[in-house]
Amino acid sequence: MRVVLAGYNVDSAVLDELKKNSPPREDVTPETLSASYARISRDPRPVDELRAAARAEVDRTRRSNQSIIFKMGHHSVAEHAVFNFDIIGVSRLAIEEIERFRLLSFTEKSQRYITLGEDFVVPEEVRRAGREDLFVGTVKAQNALYHKLYARLRPFVFEKYAAAAAEPKNHAVLDGWAKEDARYVVSLATEGQLGLTANARNLELLIRRFAAKGLEEVRTLNARLYELAKGVAPSIILFTEPSPFDAETYPDLAAAAAGWTIPARRGRRRGGAPKAVGLAGFPADGDSRVIAALLHAVTRLSYEECLERAAKAGPAARKDIVRRAFKRMEFYDFPLREFEHADLVYDLVVSASCFAQLKRHRMATLTWQRYDPGLGVTVPPSVREVGAEKEFLAAIDRTNETHAVLEKDIGPAADYVLTNAHRRRALLKVNVRELYHISRLREDATAQWEIRRVVAEMSRLARRIMPLSCLLLGGKDAFPDVYARVFDGGPKMAPPKIFK
Repeated sequence: MRVVLAGYNVDSAVLDELKKNSPPREDVTPETLSASYARISRDPRPVDELRAAARAEVDRTRRSNQSIIFKMGHHSVAEHAVFNFDIIGVSRLAIEEIERFRLLSFTEKSQRYITLGEDFVVPEEVRRAGREDLFVGTVKAQNALYHKLYARLRPFVFEKYAAAAAEPKNHAVLDGWAKEDARYVVSLATEGQLGLTANARNLELLIRRFAAKGLEEVRTLNARLYELAKGVAPSIILFTEPSPFDAETYPDLAAAAAGWTIPARRGRRRGGAPKAVGLAGFPADGDSRVIAALLHAVTRLSYEECLERAAKAGPAARKDIVRRAFKRMEFYDFPLREFEHADLVYDLVVSASCFAQLKRHRMATLTWQRYDPGLGVTVPPSVREVGAEKEFLAAIDRTNETHAVLEKDIGPAADYVLTNAHRRRALLKVNVRELYHISRLREDATAQWEIRRVVAEMSRLARRIMPLSCLLLGGKDAFPDVYARVFDGGPKMAPPKIFK
């Protein structure tokens, strides 16, 4: 056996310094990796020799990539080329578009840990419509209230959690709680930044999809990403124009839906509370599906036979086999993959602040609508407790008035002015295993309060219909107690506590 480290990501500044001190060379490109790995299936030479050949003949390597990807349709070879991008000064609304992509990796500036300044994007759509003064005035008023709220919320949080505040190591967390509640009033135009990592295949998908987007900011970002990637690896990002499927499908669906006359029931009261979590779809007997999958993994029976046995087994036997699947778990473990064979669909109404965290669960299936001022807003309880709700809702009223004016002129780009408190509808499909991941992270005591409430309700509804499969749902902090209720005694390890 030989294992060779074929390459790894290096900061581009380091590459530039190295190139300055060496003769000119063309092989500083990830294309050589894609081409050499593509040849593995048909060339008997060791792969390190294939890489050496690819580096020696870069022009031929590029022609090979284009032939393999374009003519032969083997797009997977492009996955061996990886790019890292610093994306700076982009709006929160545009970041939501970037983070639609399941197989990209990104780390984003947090509004929870960083005090926001006055930086925000003024969309070109707003400038062209002659509405810059209206837009900027509204956003500046939102930002002024953010700083005012933070100044009031910080001492409130430290006083409310005085025992924790006595330990200086907890101050950053408590300060973050004040910031995350104050941020509900800032706009989706607020500038953020993120680090983005993508292989060439998924980068090409992003570029093609972004080319069909309506927001000019997204299209501008798209052009820059393509320009930078093409400069380094021109042979592996080939399909960059939006296809009719990318550009026309959703508008066509919207046109068809507009002709349907069935009235929709919607909550329209400002600050109202439409149902945040509804269980819209689930299997008739999800526990049986999970049990059947467990049986299938350890027997030679067909799934149909396993499902029949799971359905006919007595309550004690059914509970016993699920308990055996859970018994050796620690707080950092997730259920066996067999728990992925039962799905739940949730109909959610969440704020932009909550959605920003929900969208990070990329292995789930998440689709969503535009933000809708008619769904009201989410007011943090702490804002009410410090007596600032009236000011908060006054800012929301001004925002909604501005949004109504802008939408007549610029359509969906009006959403830049909406706040983190504004709500949207989302449809979330998860299997039971993924629900455990979400529950462990988002029901933990350190999680943001709104998503903690949403996920707690998701778990409650799941337990009601699949009580066996959902026996150990709960946040990391609660895992020892949850485990102890199911088994005699607790698990071997307890999760670290942020406040002791």
